[in-house]
Amino acid sequence: MSRNAQIEARVCALSGAPLNSWVALSDDETQLVAFGATYQDVADQLDRIGDQTSVILKTPPSWLPLAL
Repeated sequence: MSRNAQIEARVCALSGAPLNSWVALSDDETQLVAFGATYQDVADQLDRIGDQTSVILKTPPSWLPLAL
């Protein structure tokens, strides 16, 4: 996947993620893998599916045009 395509996929994944929540993105940051109200909720989901490579992050309460 080209760098631009990867950036677009990341933007798409993040824009579809629930706001003000914890999310897990695939290790290449192109797919939403899990989400929850707390970090632990997401970590538990990843443990259940055996995923040890996803990136966990907190989404903001709202997206600013330049944040993506």
